[in-house]
Amino acid sequence: MKPPVTTRIDAEQCSGCGLCVQVCPSETLSMQENKAVVTGGYCLDCGHCEAVCPTGAVSVAALAGPTEFATFSVNDRWLPFGAFDTGELVRLMRSRRSCRNYTDQPVDRAQLSDLVRIGITAPSGTNSQGWIFAILAERNDVVALGNRVALFFKRLNHLAESSLLRFLVKIFKKDRLGRYYRNYYKTVRHGLKQWEREGRDTLFHGSTAAILVGGKAGASCPAEDALLATQNILLGAHAMGLGSCLIGFVVEAVRHDPALRKFLEIPADEEIYSVIALGHPAEFYQKVAGRKEVTPRFLDLFS
Repeated sequence: MKPPVTTRIDAEQCSGCGLCVQVCPSETLSMQENKAVVTGGYCLDCGHCEAVCPTGAVSVAALAGPTEFATFSVNDRWLPFGAFDTGELVRLMRSRRSCRNYTDQPVDRAQLSDLVRIGITAPSGTNSQGWIFAILAERNDVVALGNRVALFFKRLNHLAESSLLRFLVKIFKKDRLGRYYRNYYKTVRHGLKQWEREGRDTLFHGSTAAILVGGKAGASCPAEDALLATQNILLGAHAMGLGSCLIGFVVEAVRHDPALRKFLEIPADEEIYSVIALGHPAEFYQKVAGRKEVTPRFLDLFS
């Protein structure tokens, strides 16, 4: 069922410039008697029309308006194409690194909430905005999740130790258990021993907070949407002075362990696609690191 169109145009304020019609991706608007009017029965609620209108004649009731942040101020004026320093943007991207050493200082809850607000500035498929976010704001909660994840991988390691089971899985499940055994078994076993014997956190690396990012099943492309929001959060965290690290082992555990999903109160129509460890970093770098060389392919399809 399509949601109702909530776009409204004040005819008295409309100058008839037609810019809102030009930028509308769903043909919700059209021009009649030199005025923009709502004529379509479907709207993406993208807000392009409201943002482009020079007279303030357009409003979209489904949108809450500019996002308010608690820990920093932001200029709500649109930044024109090419108006930001590309070099500084790339410097931010290259400076953000996976942090695996944190202080004991907790992350302010207002900062965590603002990071979610930063996350939802990302694009989403058909503007569905079907993200879900779950915040662990205390170190004790991070540890509790870590303990549950450890139980999952302890069981998985026990299964992987059986050569007979690995053989059967290879026949019926495309060698999934065998690949895990070859690539992760020893690392996980070592990490579990460190956690149980020394209390060393090789999963969350001592971070004091975490954000789980997911998507709802009804979204057009929930995984992609969640990962785009995740990148925004990672960059935002660095700008705030926080360290971050993606924890893929938790994502896999949540995906395959119904008990863990229940523990985290994840509904059946939601999936977790990324888990971000967050905290105040106990690391400092002198320069940015390089990347492996990549050679893109140019597709001259019509030449």
